[in-house]
Amino acid sequence: MPHESIAARTALVLETNNLRGGADAGAAAASLLHVVGLLSRQTVPLTALAQVVITHDGLDEETRAAAARLAGRAIDFVRIDAGTGYYSAKNDGFAATDAARCDYVCFADTDCVPAPDWLAQLLAPLDSATPPAVVAGRTSYAATVAGAALTTIDFMYFPSPLQAGATRNFYANNVVFRREVFAHHSYQSLDGVYRAHCQVLGLRLQEAGVALHYAAAAHTEHKLPDTRAELFKLRWLRGQDTQGLTPHLVRAYLPAGMQWLAHSGPVGPLCVLVSRLWFSLRSLNRQDLPPLRGWRRLSALALIAAFSAVDMLGALFRGLGLRTAGGIDADARALSYHQRQPGA
Repeated sequence: MPHESIAARTALVLETNNLRGGADAGAAAASLLHVVGLLSRQTVPLTALAQVVITHDGLDEETRAAAARLAGRAIDFVRIDAGTGYYSAKNDGFAATDAARCDYVCFADTDCVPAPDWLAQLLAPLDSATPPAVVAGRTSYAATVAGAALTTIDFMYFPSPLQAGATRNFYANNVVFRREVFAHHSYQSLDGVYRAHCQVLGLRLQEAGVALHYAAAAHTEHKLPDTRAELFKLRWLRGQDTQGLTPHLVRAYLPAGMQWLAHSGPVGPLCVLVSRLWFSLRSLNRQDLPPLRGWRRLSALALIAAFSAVDMLGALFRGLGLRTAGGIDADARALSYHQRQPGA
């Protein structure tokens, strides 16, 4: 079995936060079981791992038992409060791993569809004479016109100056850490921020000189929200996130004379999003997805501009000090990713 010794010292942490949205609890359970089934059939199966942890805020006993049967092994289910956020759930899952057995901790999401060799490819760099402290896999949306456009926005990877083959950033649904590295850093609390925590942690790791090895072959496909209304809400949340992320980017990359952008209301975030739009347009057909040609490419470019415009509106709304009635946390909990199950 490839990387058997590494797998035997690795814990896999899954959270179910993205399955909270929508009214049908049965669909959420079905989506979880679908993903557990896919993971059990990996080239490095769940039975090869030291530990599997799933955080949840109320899975029934029948669903938990079914997940364990599909996995072919015991699963440590960690009950969290219904108000626990996505990144806090990952921290809680990590806290439940056994330090004596697990030198590495891998994080994945239950709303993602991993390639059959995803885990093997993610662990492969660790089986070397000088293993990296962190390995980041490649995440994308589906290989459609809209999926390719959104991938350039939400899942870009930037080369790191720390070493060749490293990335500046990672995504929390597709990464493995050496245990002591995550224990030292982990995810910090960011009030009023939806999903920028992993980007902030990437900046902290870069500042600490910790290189993030990029394993492009470790691919997982992130589901899109179930409805167009929820997709619009996702873009709105992503745009508002830029307000919380901008001060960290400004401190990391801009000279002293431009630090004022960290506290410039909507100006700094809009500058970040305009820069991101340029990178997104350039990265189309360069992200290991099937290339788009002709009208499909033109459509993707138009969608990149349209989605980015919604993000900018969200950033402007937040930068002006405005808030939605329920706030970011309430909006995030309402998103649903569990009804679409490719291959189910």
